[in-house]
Amino acid sequence: MTDKRILTIQDISCVGQCSLTVALPIISACGVETCVLPSAVLSTHTGGFTGYTFRDLTEDMPAILKHWQKEGIRFDGFYTGYLGSARQIDYVRDIFKGAGNPGSLKIVDPAMADNGQLYPGFDAVYVEAMKKLCGEADIILPNITEACLLTDSEYKEDYGEGDIDALLEKLSRGSQTVLITGVSYAADKTGVVVYEKEEKRYYEHRQIEGGCHGTGDIYASAFVGALMNGHGVYDSARIAADYTLRCIENTQDAGNHWYGARFEGVLPELIGMLQSKS
Repeated sequence: MTDKRILTIQDISCVGQCSLTVALPIISACGVETCVLPSAVLSTHTGGFTGYTFRDLTEDMPAILKHWQKEGIRFDGFYTGYLGSARQIDYVRDIFKGAGNPGSLKIVDPAMADNGQLYPGFDAVYVEAMKKLCGEADIILPNITEACLLTDSEYKEDYGEGDIDALLEKLSRGSQTVLITGVSYAADKTGVVVYEKEEKRYYEHRQIEGGCHGTGDIYASAFVGALMNGHGVYDSARIAADYTLRCIENTQDAGNHWYGARFEGVLPELIGMLQSKS
């Protein structure tokens, strides 16, 4: 348990086990007071569903910040996920400046691309805005595609350790600590590269074919929960990876559960990981 209060800013997909419907329960289960600022409300996530509803909440964000300032509400940390527009990113930067306690931790998951492609609706303007947000963060958690976009680097499906090192070197110029997720150097393995204080460490685990929607959100949320409980960056990255793997394993025999990972049933294991010594 911790007395820290964190604000997470991302969308709500009402069905789909991602974004805020993942972040709120996971970080809360870690014993952290978790406040939320929805950037949008969707009936489902966009990965495989059709005809979903979408309610943009951009216009509410400045008024919410103003109310928090009036009430003296401040946060010890911020964690951002999927943001719907460059304008929202600008508002998030205002929130960083206007609602943080001294030394508040800023964690940015630049959720905008995967497999060499931007998500639908995003463009070069959005990427430039995300670069600015990442530049103000203490910790960023891009996947390889996002790391390439943030550094104007060529995306390669076949990459080596030297390519990842080049991305880390560029990314760390603007952010002290960088985690690149989904880094695989072997056919049946994947992992996360952690670059902190000019030291690089790699945590590898087995890769399950197929995967699940929302595992990036599960990973980032578990990482935040562990970090806010006093675990170091590398140990938080390791805990988050182990927990995400368990969530995927817990979904393998769940029949037609293609839309997300069943993270709820293994939350006690995450709590146990937090309580174990590193």
